[in-house]
Amino acid sequence: MSDTSRSLRRIALIVAVATALSKLAGLVRQQVIAAAFGVGAAYDAYNYAYVLPGFLLILLGGINGPFHSAMVSVLARRPRQEGAHVLAAINTLVGAGLLVVTVVLVLLADPLITLLGPGLDATRHDIAVLQLRWMAPMALFAGLIGLGFGALNAADVFWLPSVSPLLSSVAVIGGIALLWWQLGPAILSPSTAVIGGVVLAASTTLGAVLQWLIQLPALSREGLNKLQLVWDWKDPGVREVLKVMGPATLSSGMLQINVFVSLFFASGMPAAAAGLGYANLLVQTPLGLLSNALLVPLLPVYARLTAPEDRPELIARIRQGLMLSNASMLPLGALMVGLAVPIVALIYERGAFNAAAADLVGQLLMAYGLGMPAYLARDVLVRVFYALGDGVTPFRWSLGGIGLNALFCWLFVGGPIPGGVLVLPSLYCGAAGLVLATVAVNLITCVGLLLALQGRLGGLPLRVWGRDTLLLLGAAVASGLVAWGLAQAIAWPTGLGGRLLECTLAGGASLLVYVLVAGAARVPEMDQLIRQLQGPLKGRLPFAR
Repeated sequence: MSDTSRSLRRIALIVAVATALSKLAGLVRQQVIAAAFGVGAAYDAYNYAYVLPGFLLILLGGINGPFHSAMVSVLARRPRQEGAHVLAAINTLVGAGLLVVTVVLVLLADPLITLLGPGLDATRHDIAVLQLRWMAPMALFAGLIGLGFGALNAADVFWLPSVSPLLSSVAVIGGIALLWWQLGPAILSPSTAVIGGVVLAASTTLGAVLQWLIQLPALSREGLNKLQLVWDWKDPGVREVLKVMGPATLSSGMLQINVFVSLFFASGMPAAAAGLGYANLLVQTPLGLLSNALLVPLLPVYARLTAPEDRPELIARIRQGLMLSNASMLPLGALMVGLAVPIVALIYERGAFNAAAADLVGQLLMAYGLGMPAYLARDVLVRVFYALGDGVTPFRWSLGGIGLNALFCWLFVGGPIPGGVLVLPSLYCGAAGLVLATVAVNLITCVGLLLALQGRLGGLPLRVWGRDTLLLLGAAVASGLVAWGLAQAIAWPTGLGGRLLECTLAGGASLLVYVLVAGAARVPEMDQLIRQLQGPLKGRLPFAR
């Protein structure tokens, strides 16, 4: 095994463990929110208030976001001292702009919530306005978080950036625990929605501040932290970061605008926004874990393989990223479809989150499961374009995706009006239609980016890649049918223990079928995964080498 492969595996392991801890904390946070607020007014309003601050936190501060990716792409090729100057200058420019954004969010909170949720009732609207004002400072800290963690990844520091979201979850859990200590069971009452909503928003902001503070000592240790204002937008490194970051931010922003579109159409359906939030978390937990484990180590590799003589190696690494994403996301998507309601009930059904809420979120989770492979594949392709210094192509496809998403939402759901939804009966899919619209856009975007990359690199073996993807898809369909069949055919015990038994046994059988069928298909990346997982079973399975 080459030194590069060993290094990638070590980095992937570090990132995977750190991200797993963060995602586990995020799941516990969502369970606490579900038990305290269910799909009631406080959390339903929060999903609208969080749109803009959360959009900025994910867009600017997220691992693999445009700020993070731009810093890694540029600083990975520069000496440490020059990197410190570039980081200070970018922090100054970005910080000044985001400070203005923070003030705008505070002053215009009311009309912004009206724009995002025209169908919200008065109670949810007023709570959302308060929450948005409390979360407005996240705009400033989001940019600083993304830039700092990008600089740390470029310096081969991977643990801290990947584990830092855990602090946000701890802050929210602590805020709700404090609220419970003060109110006790009264926290479940609709009359506490306002105070509960404010605590939820304030603790979310505190989490973002903690994410920024924790990176400062690490930046100092790496010689990257210059606590001073640097107005130097003419520096070559700064200009290169801005060249990548500008289109990349617009491109990623277009993807997040699809969230705005979905919430706009959901505003006439009570509890739909809350349901989308709960279902999305169940998808983002494994998706974020695998995304970070794959993309964080691969992005610097892509950035270092842009020379013409490195083209064969770059194409091989692109296939590696795409096929590993397919091999991991297809069986997870099949599980989400086959065991949607049992999974939701197991994770969330307690306190204010009842069986009706589990049915709603389960329908949404099934729709999300259909599109899980496309989410990660799109991210792989976008990062390849960023490494090539091309942020314009992803931006164009993302811009087109907004129009397609709005069109699909209208076809599947209808248009929002105060007090209800104007539906097209022949196509109406309920809240799940909003997810299906996003899935369709992601699939179209993946195909478009792949064809554009083929033209950019002078040809890709798409026929071979497509054949191997179809083999993995067939294995995933078989595993999903097994999970669904077991869930329907057996009278599983009720309660938490029964749900756990159902998900464990049916899910385990489903994954076993996937490994057997996909292993027999001899897809190279799947063979690689199987060899790593076989351990003591090596030689006993029919597809073992």
